Amino acid sequence: MKPKIVFWFLFIGIISAPLCAQQNKKLDSTFRYYRSTDKKVDSLARIAFKKEDDTLKIHALGVLYNNFRFSQPLLSKRFAKQTLEISKKIDFKEGLGWGNYFLGAFFISSARLDSARFYYEKALQIHQALNNKKNTAIVLSSLGNTYELEGNYDMAIEIMEESNLIFKEINLYNYAITLGNIGNIYIKKGHYRLALEKSLDALKILDTVYNKPWRKADVQRQVGNIEFFQSNYDNSIRYFSEALKIYEEQNDKLYIANISNDIGNTLYQKNEYERALDYFEKSLNLARENEFSNIEGNALSNLGKVHAKKEDFKKALDHLKAGLSIHKKNNFVANILETQNEIASTYLDMGRPFDALLFLNQTLRYSDSVGFINESINALKYRAIVFEQTGRLIESIADIKQYQALNDTLFKTTKSKQIEELRTIYETEKKEQQIALQEKEITVLEQEVSISNLQRLLMGIGLLLSVIGFYALRQKMKRNKLEHEKVDAELAFKKKELTTHALNLARKNETLENLKAKAQELKEKEGAASGYSQLIRTINFDLQDDNNWENFARYFEDVHKDFNSNVKSKYPEVTSNELRLLALLKMNLSSKEIANILNISPEGIKKARYRLRKKLHITTEDSLQDLVLSL
Repeated sequence: MKPKIVFWFLFIGIISAPLCAQQNKKLDSTFRYYRSTDKKVDSLARIAFKKEDDTLKIHALGVLYNNFRFSQPLLSKRFAKQTLEISKKIDFKEGLGWGNYFLGAFFISSARLDSARFYYEKALQIHQALNNKKNTAIVLSSLGNTYELEGNYDMAIEIMEESNLIFKEINLYNYAITLGNIGNIYIKKGHYRLALEKSLDALKILDTVYNKPWRKADVQRQVGNIEFFQSNYDNSIRYFSEALKIYEEQNDKLYIANISNDIGNTLYQKNEYERALDYFEKSLNLARENEFSNIEGNALSNLGKVHAKKEDFKKALDHLKAGLSIHKKNNFVANILETQNEIASTYLDMGRPFDALLFLNQTLRYSDSVGFINESINALKYRAIVFEQTGRLIESIADIKQYQALNDTLFKTTKSKQIEELRTIYETEKKEQQIALQEKEITVLEQEVSISNLQRLLMGIGLLLSVIGFYALRQKMKRNKLEHEKVDAELAFKKKELTTHALNLARKNETLENLKAKAQELKEKEGAASGYSQLIRTINFDLQDDNNWENFARYFEDVHKDFNSNVKSKYPEVTSNELRLLALLKMNLSSKEIANILNISPEGIKKARYRLRKKLHITTEDSLQDLVLSL
């Protein structure tokens, strides 16, 4: 179980108070059981079920929520709802913030991400309005987790780093936990060195300042994942097993279910299918008992993979299709595509290529639009086999060529990730060196001041020191002037780069759209549908490529420091797409140029501006452009 955060000082003098028989009747069977096993929980339950609604009752409900969050999620949901209802009734703002946060946490464990984000954002607004830094940081960290589960890793890291700026000042324990969470995201981005650094930094803090075994288990699990993705399966299982032992001691059912899936996947890679089945079954049973929907879907898909390897194809398809149904319900795109490919592979092994083709076509249609290269590669490989088996050799060759092209793209992407990781490490180390140098300079200056004071005291030459100080100040002013001129020149150069990049981006998209229209026209005239369709898909892929936008965003952030964070702090409802529009408006670009860059119609720009005006609460008399320029 996760830590029992019990504020006992709130309950001294009340816990021992006798309660009437009518209040005892309100205790349900769950609390009657705990009365004989855990006196602390029993006392809290009595307070939570007392007649009067007050802040003490809300605190008791919050403690009970934390006690049962991982071991009995459905029971914890009851406490969350009661916290919210009573806080509304007595107008207790902090309680409203926690009630919304508790519900967000419940929905994230049930993979209902839209609901989780809705309640987290409500909680964030309340805690920010109360100027409660710790609660704000906690909610930010959890909100980042929703973006992580959606696969928006950059946004997740950005939000969690924002959270950690607060935690570093006020709470090292939560700072360490969030460091570990950031490390976990770096694992998913393929940045294993950064992931390991973050994880070990977190572990160092936890070992030095806190003795929390479950947190050590979280870090051990992360290190196990790092070893897994580098194919060090024996080391991976060792770390996973150590973490599992701690989770079982804590009766943490959510993490037991998760890590059982992790161990099963590792055993699957080692071809130890019987042992893998045991862990997947364990994960599935826990997920169903506690309504961990996303874990249930993963466990079912994994069981299907194992049964397919054992050539028990009926069981394989039953499990895979059940897992696919859950993934679609939760809208977990990566899991949907991966499971569809597994189903297609199973049908191929059964000698049913036409059934396989149905799922492969679905995967390729969707993966092309969302950019999941790995799943596209696997689907093309399987479909080429299907076409070969069914005598469609020309189509099979076309898929093989596209498969090879995507493989080359994946190789380049992997290299790009490695370069990006090295660049991030370099920039981080450079910042640390600059900080260390500044600290050293401060120390030297302090020593110089100390020596100067001693000299003034002993030698009484204050006038001379004043002259020296004046000269030093004058020299410093000269240096500052040179530095300002240098910074101004760099900023002017960056602005020029930013404008050039934006205009090139607009021209590129406009050219691609014209080329696409021409290809479509030629396709209709000449009837060479296959070749032109592939050309159009390539153009679509280039139009939707986010690399150009990421480069533009870096230039923009260099010129307009803190623009995005200022917008989000003032207007938290603004979406990432609307942030893009605001950035382009900040540059005074025309509507046509903005439409080309965002790859939407001019009419779409008008609608986007109208929606943005509503979110920014701008009247028809006010200028949107003036507001953006002032941000």
